[in-house]
Amino acid sequence: MKALRRYMSGSNFFQICVTVILFLFFCVELYPILYVISSSFSDPDAVMAGELVLWPIGFTLEGYEFVFQYKEIWMGYANTVLYTVAGTLLNLAVTLPCAYALSREDLVGRGGLMVVFMVTMYVGGGLIPGYLNMKSFGLVNTRLIMIIDGALSVYNMIVARTFFANTIPGELTDAARIDGCSDFGIFSRIVMPLSKAIVAVMGLYYGVGHWNSYFNAMIYLDDRKKYPLQMFLREILLDSKVMNQVNDNVEMTQEQIRILQEAAKSANLVKYCVIIVATLPMMLIYPKLQKFFEKGVMIGSIKG
Repeated sequence: MKALRRYMSGSNFFQICVTVILFLFFCVELYPILYVISSSFSDPDAVMAGELVLWPIGFTLEGYEFVFQYKEIWMGYANTVLYTVAGTLLNLAVTLPCAYALSREDLVGRGGLMVVFMVTMYVGGGLIPGYLNMKSFGLVNTRLIMIIDGALSVYNMIVARTFFANTIPGELTDAARIDGCSDFGIFSRIVMPLSKAIVAVMGLYYGVGHWNSYFNAMIYLDDRKKYPLQMFLREILLDSKVMNQVNDNVEMTQEQIRILQEAAKSANLVKYCVIIVATLPMMLIYPKLQKFFEKGVMIGSIKG
């Protein structure tokens, strides 16, 4: 009993409580993922009837067969990959040099520039002025708008700036400058090789943002050939919801009801499959970059 009491006291008891709480949070987060995966392989009738709890019921691959045959989904997939890769590269090309410049104490007017950047976090021009501005540049209904809009996140820039300020020694850059290295050379040859952690974190932040983005496409794009994957996923989810509401609330003939029920069943099956297809790349990439999070985010968010 004394050994158990000693083990349950102090920091050990705290660690046990934290472990239990984190395990509960893990279960809460894991269940929806397992439910969506199981639903994508299950009979849609069982899913709609609420019979599915965790494991698939009536295993089927019809949803994935439909997804693989649906050309618009793959067209959206290709567009999303393009927007994510090109947009993330542009984000990094804008954010990291800006963050490094603002981390330099010898930058003239650094305080004033930071105030200008900070103001944009709280004050925006609004949706309509922003649309008119993009239209005046001829960017509406172009793929370029999906890449360059929001090229700089001030929050991410501040995190990266703090990382550079706390991680890159001033003596190192001074020594490089004495050897004749230019500011661009210092940034590309010294700073960037030492900043892989923050580059990975910023790349993942921006990449996930581009991959999940659909609002800009709703506002600026009219051509379906330029839609990202999330727009087609949104359409499928909305169609499924509308079909269920119509089926429940409108008086129709038996044939019309049967047709709508089949359409709703197919939409419910496909939506889970599309969700899996849409989230799978991020689920595969995230674990590979997770090791950089503690170092990159913590150093970049704590001053001193």
